[in-house]
Amino acid sequence: MTTFNEKLETLLVQMRACEQTQGMSVLDHGVLVHDRYFELLRHLRDGAPLEGEWKLPEWLIEHRQFVLGRLLPDDVAAAYAIHHDCGKPSVLTIDEDGRRHFPGHAAASERVWREIGGDPEVATLIGMDMDAHVIKDADVAGFAARPQACTLLLVALSEIHANAGMFGGIESTSFKMKWKQLDRRGKAVMKALGAA
Repeated sequence: MTTFNEKLETLLVQMRACEQTQGMSVLDHGVLVHDRYFELLRHLRDGAPLEGEWKLPEWLIEHRQFVLGRLLPDDVAAAYAIHHDCGKPSVLTIDEDGRRHFPGHAAASERVWREIGGDPEVATLIGMDMDAHVIKDADVAGFAARPQACTLLLVALSEIHANAGMFGGIESTSFKMKWKQLDRRGKAVMKALGAA
């Protein structure tokens, strides 16, 4: 019988072999998001200097302790950050212009993680991975009510900073649009949680 570790190693091989973007594998991206998340946590918890380019939203600075008190355990967040796109190899399509697309990748990633016997709490986070990036005003209360809300917000913030180089840095239009979405939603979530 194949063990979880053996299945995970096979999955990691698939993630290494699948390009997220030119020159970066799905696994490389996950490791980068993980590293940025824990860089941010060290800064928020201990005041460690941020090493990369960062633009922190006011809601996070103002409600730092509130957010830190609502994060899921570090080992859960670490597994989620690294493996959040683990289903991308299974849904990869390449269009006529050679661009890569990963339709339904969050749901596929949750399914793949569950199929290999991964932690169900991590699987749930993986399935919610895009939510912080796309929630609408009407969805804020429901999102805020989730115990995963603050972890999802900080991983989403770490992800856009991990990807900033692909967008042209934190001054690029693409980064600013993604950051603005997270800033607005983070403020609304803090208010819904009673932090503001």
